[in-house]
Order: sequence, then C-alpha cells, then structure tokens
Amino acid sequence: MTHSYKITGMTCNGCVSSVSSILKKIDGIKDVNIDLSTGMASVSMEKHIDTETMQQKLLEKGNYVLTDIESGVTNSVEASTEIPQDDSASDYKRLYPLFLVFFYLIGGVLLSQVIAGSWNTMKAMQYFMGGFFVVFSFFKLLDLKGFAYSFSTYDPIAGKWLGYGYIYPFIELALGIAYFMGINLVITNSISLIIVSIGALGVAKTLLDKKRIQCACLGTVFNLPMTKVTLTENSIMILMATIMIFLLI
Repeated sequence: MTHSYKITGMTCNGCVSSVSSILKKIDGIKDVNIDLSTGMASVSMEKHIDTETMQQKLLEKGNYVLTDIESGVTNSVEASTEIPQDDSASDYKRLYPLFLVFFYLIGGVLLSQVIAGSWNTMKAMQYFMGGFFVVFSFFKLLDLKGFAYSFSTYDPIAGKWLGYGYIYPFIELALGIAYFMGINLVITNSISLIIVSIGALGVAKTLLDKKRIQCACLGTVFNLPMTKVTLTENSIMILMATIMIFLLI
C-alpha cells in the first residue's frame, strides 16, 4: 500500500535524504519518494504505519512535520508549535560538528604561532579567517545544489537570486586563499566584512522571526539548526575583519 503525506521543515536535498533515511528505517516501510519543491512524500508500506509513529521518529532527528494528506488531519504531535523543554539542549548537541571545526581552527592558529616562535595578533586573525573560509567552503561544495537552496531560505541575496548560493562557496574559497597568501588584505577583509555582514542580517532576521530552519554554514552534510551560535560565529568574523582593516590602514 502507498500513502501520501505532506512534510514541512525540509529546506534542501540534505533534509530530503535525512527524512527518507529516517522513514525507511521504520519497520514496514519499503520505499519513500519525496519532492522537495512541494514537500509531498509518497510512502510505500508492507503494513499500515500510523502517522504518529512516523512523526515521532522524525522529531528525534529534526523539526519535520508530517501530515496525512488522505485524512487531511495533522495529529497532535505534529500540530503542536510549542518547543519542547529540552529542545535548546538538543540543538546544541547537533551543533557539535560546528564546535569541533572551530576547535580545530583555533588549534591550527595556535600551532602556527608556536612554530613562528612569537605571538602575532594580525597573523593569528589572518590564518583563522583563511582557515575558516577554506574549511567552510569545502563542506558547502560537497552538496552545492543543496547548500544553495538551504542558503536561500535566510540569506537576503540568495533569497532573491539563487545563483548567489551557487557562487558563494567559491567566493569563500577565494577569500581563504587570499588570506593565507596575504593578498591585498585590506580588500580581502573588506569583501569578507560585506558578505559576512549580509549573511548575519539574514541570520538575525531568522532568529527574530523565531523560524526553525537548517543552518547552511557547513552545507547540508550536517543537519545544523539555526541558533544564536550562528550569529555569534558571524559576529566574530565581522569583528576580526574590522580590526584587521583598522590595523592595516
């Protein structure tokens, strides 16, 4: 038997893959086909699986809401818009990959200063910015299309022109290389300041609107939630770029 459902909360191909994988692991479900553009899902079952069971499984991995199209009713689990008490804690657990990346970046910067034999604040910030852009562009390029669509859900420019999401990782990669090579750091920092500030505005608006969407900072490889941590990350980059510009001019 095959049933149709409406699933909301998916913002990219990574979300589609995640939802499909979760549903396929439920005993009795044979196949799942999802159309990201419409949010429609066709689920083939060997036996009847109630909507609440599927919804509970989805809530364990993300903020996806599943509605039975045939009955036209969203069950009580789905209908609740109240955020669970431990939701914030769950969000921070899901941010572990982001924290780990920052830990490695900071560790790499400290190691570079140890090798240099003396502390140089300018060089430390330069290498951190370079590492940030190179590493983050890498994860985005693993699923360029998925990133572009996810990025368009909150970035002001990508929201109006999807193409910006496709070229953004390459802009980050170019900036990372420029930082490592020390190429015209005033211009490099100025470009960084502009694009990161624009992104921060989108993140801030999303948080103010209390929207629960996927953060695309590490592409779609990880299902990272959009939280204040994302805004803090952008703020750090803005601060570093601003300080470096003032130190250089």
